[in-house]
Amino acid sequence: MSTHNAQLPASQQLLRLPEVLRLIPVSRSTWWAGVKSGRFPGKIKLGDRVTVWRATDIQKFIDEAAIAK
Repeated sequence: MSTHNAQLPASQQLLRLPEVLRLIPVSRSTWWAGVKSGRFPGKIKLGDRVTVWRATDIQKFIDEAAIAK
């Protein structure tokens, strides 16, 4: 297996919470309540203190919210 400087496609990008909240301007507590209720995209736990979201899931949520307006 060669080690190229290949990057994952943007569709595979993972976002941490501060990045998500820059795109979807809600408070942290509102975000976590929405994740728990299913209103916002589901999280991916990478470790005890590392939670991420798929960029594609966040973009889909933003697109659907714009259509609903």
